[in-house]
Amino acid sequence: MNITNQSIIGELVALDYRFAPVFQKHKIDFCCQGNRTIEDACEKKNVSPSALITELEAGTTSQGSGGVDFNSWPLDLLADYIEKKHHRYVDTRITEIKPMLDKIVKVHGANQPELFEIQKLFLESAGELTAHMKKEEFVLFPFMRKLVAASSGEKQLGQAHFGTVANPVAMMMDDHAVEGERFRKIAELSDDYTPPKGGCTTYMVTFSLLKEFEQDLHLHIHLENNILFPKAVELEKTLVYA
Repeated sequence: MNITNQSIIGELVALDYRFAPVFQKHKIDFCCQGNRTIEDACEKKNVSPSALITELEAGTTSQGSGGVDFNSWPLDLLADYIEKKHHRYVDTRITEIKPMLDKIVKVHGANQPELFEIQKLFLESAGELTAHMKKEEFVLFPFMRKLVAASSGEKQLGQAHFGTVANPVAMMMDDHAVEGERFRKIAELSDDYTPPKGGCTTYMVTFSLLKEFEQDLHLHIHLENNILFPKAVELEKTLVYA
């Protein structure tokens, strides 16, 4: 693969997810801000583009196979996967993390006041993500499945109430940007999810779960922003509404 300063970081990760850890190492957002070039992303983080490209090339060489090629999946299969894996993960983890955060805030909040802000941000995220996923599950993803059916000649495509699929896609991407920023603040407040010395087991487990939650969210958003949504927009352009 020829990687240059003008390569789009989200497209690179869509082609090979082994690039993701390199961007994560340099705190370069490849999911919510994946439409930037390497040159632009590196300038924002004061990273050498040539050094980053060397790391990207070395990463794919040393790590063997790139794993699951989500970019090759049919649109409806990818939507099903996101819903069943990532949406379920978010729902499950929210119910686990909420009471643990509440406990460490009550026990350690007096000495670690940043916990109050972390809890506030997470609860905001939990509410917004829950509503966001329902919009995808009941509106956007079903329409994407209709696009696939229409493309194979199974059904005629009727005009959706939201017009073109690009409209709800833009709304979902705006939501993603908000959540990405919210978790950047949580990571900053928690010193990249590092519990203080002497932190109890609940403290350590809570921060570990928050870190895992953010990592899953990055992959979740990447699959939608960089693969699923562009494919849906392009597929719709090939179809004629009944």
